[in-house]
Amino acid sequence: MYVRHLQLGSFRSWERVDLALGPGPTVFVGRNGEGKTNLVEAVGYLATMSSHRVSSDAPMVRHGDPQAVVRAALRRGDRELLVEIEINPGRANRVRVNRAPLPRPRELLGLVRTVLFAPEDLSLVRGDPTERRRFLDELLVTRTPRLAGVRSDYDRVLKQRNALLKTARLARGKAIETLDVWDGHLTDFGGQLLAARLQLVADLAPHMALAYAGVAGEGAAVAGLGYTSTVPLAGDGTAVTPEGPVPSAAELTAAMRERIAERRGDELDRGMTLVGPHRDDLVIHLGPAPAKGFASHGESWSLALALKLATFALLRADGEDPILVLDDVFATLDSERRAALATVAASAEQTLITAAVLEDVPQELRGARVEVGGGYAVLVKDAVPAGEGRAP
Repeated sequence: MYVRHLQLGSFRSWERVDLALGPGPTVFVGRNGEGKTNLVEAVGYLATMSSHRVSSDAPMVRHGDPQAVVRAALRRGDRELLVEIEINPGRANRVRVNRAPLPRPRELLGLVRTVLFAPEDLSLVRGDPTERRRFLDELLVTRTPRLAGVRSDYDRVLKQRNALLKTARLARGKAIETLDVWDGHLTDFGGQLLAARLQLVADLAPHMALAYAGVAGEGAAVAGLGYTSTVPLAGDGTAVTPEGPVPSAAELTAAMRERIAERRGDELDRGMTLVGPHRDDLVIHLGPAPAKGFASHGESWSLALALKLATFALLRADGEDPILVLDDVFATLDSERRAALATVAASAEQTLITAAVLEDVPQELRGARVEVGGGYAVLVKDAVPAGEGRAP
């Protein structure tokens, strides 16, 4: 899959963009603050309907405008897809595929696949569990789009249950009976989500080990992945092994229900749900120990890069190359990491790269070039017709 044409309207700093693209590597070059990242962020938004930089849609819309539009023509094998997203902060977004509206915007998820590597990804190793849960769930939905509904239903039930817990502490009686009903819904969706996460970690772990070995070089410690959960059956953080069994959704639902019953008193006292996938964590291992708190800065960078390269390899193994997006990362990597990343990037069907200086990008990736500056984004070197975009 690759983006053949990208059009933006009132997206971030751009009033309008009309840019032709092609397969292979494309480098967006320009000084910081000129809007390079905004362009590749729009491509990522097509895949996840969210940004890797902010948590809400409001910043996606150019200041003073009511809405933003992201439109892309994509080639997928011998088919072409036209995807259009209308971003409406405070209201429902609208999505069309081949000009037909989708009843629910989340039906777009999984149709466009991207893997993004950016400086912010260091938080996957050194940051809070929230970042790693988000990484897992976005990858889950990319591979299995129906899980977007499971995740949404879990979040909805969790919100309702938390609200009830805050009042049940005083009300007891009838509120406790209602809480039992919500427990059933929470554990049903929670068991499905846990089973999917655990299978994903098991699938991703071998790719992670191979990617880290390639990035860190000979003699480096082995990288692994584990999962730690408030539901004991789901994991204690130990690195997974290829032969390790993955519990079923039914088994995890039953185990989660049992654990919730054990923690009922604590939950009533604190007025919040203490058991479930919303409190779990992906554990990245380096050798025998968790990387967080032990890995050096260089090792943390290597692990973050390896995790994204593993993601790319996993999606490729599913049968289709995702679009690889590399946002301002080559300047921060040493020669070994640059070489490992360049090898994968050169093999991808499409790689979109941002850089302040072209010389930061390995020579083999300097195929097409889009110069970004002075409010313009102009394709100046490629086999496809030049496109042009303008921001005020």
